[in-house]
Amino acid sequence: MALDELADTDTTFDIDGFQFIVNTEFMEKAQPIKVDFHQYGFKLDCGIDFGAGCTSCGTKGSCCS
Repeated sequence: MALDELADTDTTFDIDGFQFIVNTEFMEKAQPIKVDFHQYGFKLDCGIDFGAGCTSCGTKGSCCS
């Protein structure tokens, strides 16, 4: 998740005052996508398995590397 500008290949969602921009092609592969506020920031869940996950923060990917 990062700050980004809207591109022609993106889909936007306005939810509770936040605008989420998702690349349309990626969204087709990753859905369902869930963004939730967690204790230390935003938590992302989606239909793509990125591996076992981080043991200290619980997110998927390589945040602890």
